[in-house]
Amino acid sequence: MNKNSHKIVFFGSDLICLPCLQYLHRQGDASCWKLVAIVSQPDRKKGRGQSLKPNPVSEYAKLNNIKLFQPEKPDDLLVQWMRDQADLSFVMAYGHFLNKAIREACPLGMFNFHGSELPKFRGASPIETALASGESVTGVTFMKIEHKMDAGAVADYEEVQILKEDTAISLRSKIGDAVVPLLKRVLPKLSDGSLIWEEQLESNATYCRKLNKMDGLIDFNLSAENIFDRWRAFYIWPGSFFYHKDQIIKLGAIEIYKGSHDFNLGLPAGTILKNDKNNGLIILTGKGLVRLLELQRPSGRMLSADIFLLGYPLAVGECLIGGTRSTLLSHHGK
Repeated sequence: MNKNSHKIVFFGSDLICLPCLQYLHRQGDASCWKLVAIVSQPDRKKGRGQSLKPNPVSEYAKLNNIKLFQPEKPDDLLVQWMRDQADLSFVMAYGHFLNKAIREACPLGMFNFHGSELPKFRGASPIETALASGESVTGVTFMKIEHKMDAGAVADYEEVQILKEDTAISLRSKIGDAVVPLLKRVLPKLSDGSLIWEEQLESNATYCRKLNKMDGLIDFNLSAENIFDRWRAFYIWPGSFFYHKDQIIKLGAIEIYKGSHDFNLGLPAGTILKNDKNNGLIILTGKGLVRLLELQRPSGRMLSADIFLLGYPLAVGECLIGGTRSTLLSHHGK
C-alpha cells in the first residue's frame, strides 16, 4: 500500500452494499486508498436448523480475508482501533445507530450512502417507500453523518430511474450499483479536500419508517395502481397478502388488469369478479382491477392461480378481506 493512501473502514450489513464494497476492495491497492476493515452485524441464526450464518457483507470480508468487526453495537474498542488505524469511514445499510465517538473516530470523517435524493425519504425504508409512492426517479445521496437521522450536509447524488416493472429486488440492485460512480467522483475530492457540501433544506424533509409485517396486508380500497406499487415495494419483505376465512393467502405475481370487461362494478372493493385459468383472479379495487397470478396458502407452495384454484376454491362474488393502508411517509419530522 502506498504510504500516502487513505485507510478506509466500511460499515454495512446488506446485499445492497456489495458493489460499493467490491469497488473499495478491488480498486484500492492501485489507487489513493485502501480498505483496511469492515464493520458488520454479528452472524445470526437462520433457517430450520437455526445455525449461525453471516450476512452478505461479513461473508465477503471472510472470503477475502479482510479484517472484520462484528460487535452487537459499536464500542470503545472499535473507536480506539479506528482512531489508530483508519483515516475515513463509509456507511451503507449497516443497521445500528452510530454515536458521536464513532462518527468522529476518523480524521477525515464518516460518510453515508443514502438510497434517496435527500431531504426526501429520510429514514429506514427509502427504496421501498419510493416504490410504494409510485415514484419514477430516485437515487443515492452522499452525505455527512450527524446525530439527527439523515440530516447531514450532502455533496453528490446519483440518479436512478424507476421502471414500472421494477420491484424492491431490482431497484435495490440499481441503487447498489449507483454507489460506484458516486465513489469514483467523491474519493479523489475527499483526498484533496475539494468536495463542496450543501446543507439540506429542512422544510422539504420527509421521513419513511421501518417496515413491519402488516404493511403487506393489501388494502383493496386503494386504486389498482396503488396496490400494484405497494406489491412491488414489499416484494422482498413482508410480501403481499390478504385474508380468506381466517387464513393468510400470500401473493406472488400480480398485475393491473387492463383487459376489456363487462363486470357489474357496483360492488365492494375486494370482490372476486372472475376466476378462470385464462384470466387468473380478477379483483375489484377502489379504482380499477387487479389480476392475481400467483397465490400461496399457509404451509403450501406458491402456485399459479389456475393450479391454486384447483385445491383452494375462491368463488366469484366473494369479497377478500384486506386491511387499511399503512402510511410509510411523514413530513418535516412529524
